[in-house]
Amino acid sequence: MQAQNSHALRLTLIAGALAFSLSACQTTSPTTGSGNVSYGDAKAVETVTTDLGSTDIQMISEKMTQSLIQEPLIQDLIRKRQLLMASPVKNKTSEYFDTRLITDTILAQLQKNGVRYTIEGEDMQNQVDELRRQNQSGLYDKSKSVKMGKMQGAKYRLDGAVSSIIKKTADQKDVYYKINLRLIEIETGVVEWTDEKEIRKTARR
Repeated sequence: MQAQNSHALRLTLIAGALAFSLSACQTTSPTTGSGNVSYGDAKAVETVTTDLGSTDIQMISEKMTQSLIQEPLIQDLIRKRQLLMASPVKNKTSEYFDTRLITDTILAQLQKNGVRYTIEGEDMQNQVDELRRQNQSGLYDKSKSVKMGKMQGAKYRLDGAVSSIIKKTADQKDVYYKINLRLIEIETGVVEWTDEKEIRKTARR
């Protein structure tokens, strides 16, 4: 009986030592701050104000991406490995928000579905500057620098706009948003696809 108790005691001590050893090996990230800020669900419905928010951008991007992917022209573009480019969505509303969030989110989702796209605008200027730096500054080994004249042109351009109508009364504010996107063949200027998303937001005051 005494031997059994001694054996059980040894097992308990070993288990305790193992648990302590494992807990000592664990690392935890330090936490700083006052505790007034917390993380939330990025996919949660956001209704803080009637302004265009994160939920709206997610809905717009999902709607437009699904519509584009189902378009036979886009499927043909993917098969032929042709390129798309996107101009920033124009903000025609009375409020300020970064419309590039819409464009970038749509492009990211399209690329996950096999669409290849080129840069444009400010990013294009950065690309041109880098090409010139490697080829004209004299700072780079010519045998290891990239070559001029190798950039590829896009076949289609995606552009669009966000517009709004605001109505107010003494105790209510109603905002109607309309987002329109178009796919344009660059060579001909023909609009090959278009779609829109409507959003209405109402707030009591």
